Amino acid sequence: MNRESLVAYAKSVKADLLGVAPVERFEGVAREKHPTTIFPEARSVVVVGRRITRGTLRGIEEGTNFTGYHYYGYTWLNDRFLAMATFQVASWLEDNGYEAAPMPPLPSEIPAMGVPVRAGAAAPHVLLDMEDAAVRAGLGEMGRCGLFLSPEFGPRQRLEAILTDAELEGTPMREERICLGEKCGAVCPHGAIVGNGKVDKGTCRRCRDGSTANMYYDGAPPDRLAAVCARTCVENLERAGALKNKFENEFRKRPTWTRQNPPDNPFSMTGR
Repeated sequence: MNRESLVAYAKSVKADLLGVAPVERFEGVAREKHPTTIFPEARSVVVVGRRITRGTLRGIEEGTNFTGYHYYGYTWLNDRFLAMATFQVASWLEDNGYEAAPMPPLPSEIPAMGVPVRAGAAAPHVLLDMEDAAVRAGLGEMGRCGLFLSPEFGPRQRLEAILTDAELEGTPMREERICLGEKCGAVCPHGAIVGNGKVDKGTCRRCRDGSTANMYYDGAPPDRLAAVCARTCVENLERAGALKNKFENEFRKRPTWTRQNPPDNPFSMTGR
């Protein structure tokens, strides 16, 4: 099967990103997170992405409306808009004679919730690390802030995957860096970013600066794609001209706000 035909179809059903990782790129991944543990005959992992529109972040950037992001940047985006694109791409693969298993964006931190069904099998549920899969599919990289970054949108996307027995040519791995590294200055006001790509998850879970609990599993890291660290990442990547998605006006127009000492005084806001 031709990868370009798959990409063209994905764009026709409103997918913003599509990358292919041959299963060989998952060498060394534990079987509890390996795609062939779910689908032993899988030859390719197709990663599908849809953007979080920049305007979806506006209410949080201004500290005035959090519900727009909740629906259009998180719940509906994952469970409706992206899910439909993923399902349609999977259906197209099956229309062309290849089995396609769509994978939802459940956090890989969810522990096993069953027992192995046969000797030597992994316990269910086996879950992919979507951000790791996206890197292996050539769609981007992990940034200094611990978030997946694409050259199109920076941290502004949601990801799902499809396991298929179609043997597809892999998307070339990225060689050019997206993250600005130490030049970025995107930091957590509460000190959760403790190193290059390393995040103190406990501190991060207490953040109230646009961060929210993971909607699928409380034990997973919180959703940070609208938090002040991610929004600052967007601002700095755009100012550096590092992203393909361009805008007429700058994203950050006023000093950003933060809340002090979360969660003891969650309604105290400064910086406005």
